[in-house]
Amino acid sequence: DWSARDAAADRVWIVKSALEDMLAQADRAAPEECCGLLLGRDGVIEEALPTANVAPEPLGRFGIDPQALIDAHRAERAGGPSILGYFHSHPNGRAEPSATDKAMAANDGRVWAIIAGEAITFWRDDANGFMRLSCTVNDR
Repeated sequence: DWSARDAAADRVWIVKSALEDMLAQADRAAPEECCGLLLGRDGVIEEALPTANVAPEPLGRFGIDPQALIDAHRAERAGGPSILGYFHSHPNGRAEPSATDKAMAANDGRVWAIIAGEAITFWRDDANGFMRLSCTVNDR
């Protein structure tokens, strides 16, 4: 039940429109990787905000635009949505963390969504590495 959700460490809660936005962004960016921020409140991902991919090799890497990240942190401090995590695509890969993703990870407990084709998987990046998360979707 959506209203009775808990803060389970092995589950992510997301609104359907955010999932649809990530798929559309990945499709538009292909063959390059897309990327962006997962924003929300009370642990629920409400928005997938696309950012520029500033990686020098966007065909196989992603780099979230630092200014977009700074702006999101400022908005959060001003009472806006929280940065719950990040998303990016693997246009020619699998919907799981790559060796590069693992090397780049900050181990900060945030959620990573990885898109490959029509698949989106969710992972928590914590001190022990990436942990696969189950997903509950709300149609709102």
